[in-house]
Amino acid sequence: MVGIRQEQTVGVEKAISPPKERISYEEFLEWCDEDTWAEWVDGKVVMVSPAATKHQLITGLLLQIMNIYAETRNLGQVLSAPFLMHLPDVPSGREPDLLFVAHAHLDRLKETYLDGPADLVVEIVSPESRARDRGEKFYEYEAAGVGEYWLIDPDRQQAEFYRLSADGRYRLFTADAEGIYHSEVLPGLWLRVEWLWQETLPKVLDVLREMELI
Repeated sequence: MVGIRQEQTVGVEKAISPPKERISYEEFLEWCDEDTWAEWVDGKVVMVSPAATKHQLITGLLLQIMNIYAETRNLGQVLSAPFLMHLPDVPSGREPDLLFVAHAHLDRLKETYLDGPADLVVEIVSPESRARDRGEKFYEYEAAGVGEYWLIDPDRQQAEFYRLSADGRYRLFTADAEGIYHSEVLPGLWLRVEWLWQETLPKVLDVLREMELI
């Protein structure tokens, strides 16, 4: 038996104790469910804090834009947390805020997790996750071959875009003079960075019209 789980069907109250011992990724999948925010790193379970409102709103905006773009261009699949990305060579099982899997790699998609690196990962940085997103996850995603990594920090109004180079290292790319970033992994997709810092985020339909998707 791994871990202790207590649930109440009334009131949706739940107390979860993560396993203290090291467990395999298969045991982690058995222990973790869709309502549990946790990651698996080299045999250890790491609990993750729920996202704040601003974090959720930005994630939702990017999810809709990326999903509609990928669907209309028939490029692949966009997924949002909680959905695990298993990186067996690292080894880790992370829950990125957003991930994109190109058509060529859709065989990596399993029922409850992605078995291998996504082509693009987006992390919305919070004060609690800043060190993890910029440190552990950065190097894990780089080593595993995640082709493009976006770090969006709403509190600092800072957006960093990394692309995997031929030598297997991330190189930093920023928005152009007009404040627009053009994705490499999702060819043709662009993002006006200032959208993310607005007190009221832009309406998805207005963004899609500006991007000429509708």
